[in-house]
Amino acid sequence: YGSEATGTFLRAAELKHGRSAMLATVGYAFHKFGWTLDNISPHEYLTVTEGVKFADLVAMTPLEAMKSIPAEGLTQMFCAIALVELYELTHKNGKYAGFDEGGVAPGLRPGGLTGDLGWNPLGVKITERRRLSELQNGRAAIFAICAWVAADSVQGSVPLNLPW
Repeated sequence: YGSEATGTFLRAAELKHGRSAMLATVGYAFHKFGWTLDNISPHEYLTVTEGVKFADLVAMTPLEAMKSIPAEGLTQMFCAIALVELYELTHKNGKYAGFDEGGVAPGLRPGGLTGDLGWNPLGVKITERRRLSELQNGRAAIFAICAWVAADSVQGSVPLNLPW
């Protein structure tokens, strides 16, 4: 406990949670502002078998909309997240690293998880300042999504009366 590998793991976990929170915050804000898929999708229904329309989701709060997604949709989300997690566990520096050293994936070894998936299609130079900015923006997004969820689910939990 307290080794350099532990610090690397904790930073990777914070980075991953921050990225998830940034995506959640953007999605939440889009829903609150009314920028939803019913305006751009060629389809009327989110799911025909369950009878859920995109227009129905617009009338709900973001939390209610998330709760109305069918089990199949939640399964698709889970599988997409699981694929990213498996990729991170089995790849190092963007290349497949296999299961060497006794059948252990590289991501399960000490210092194995770094938060870097090796995906940089624009070729942006990654500096320490950029890494720090991403961590700080992730922290802010974590607090933002927690506050928005609390404000929607517990009446009076946020003392400010927000316009949305």
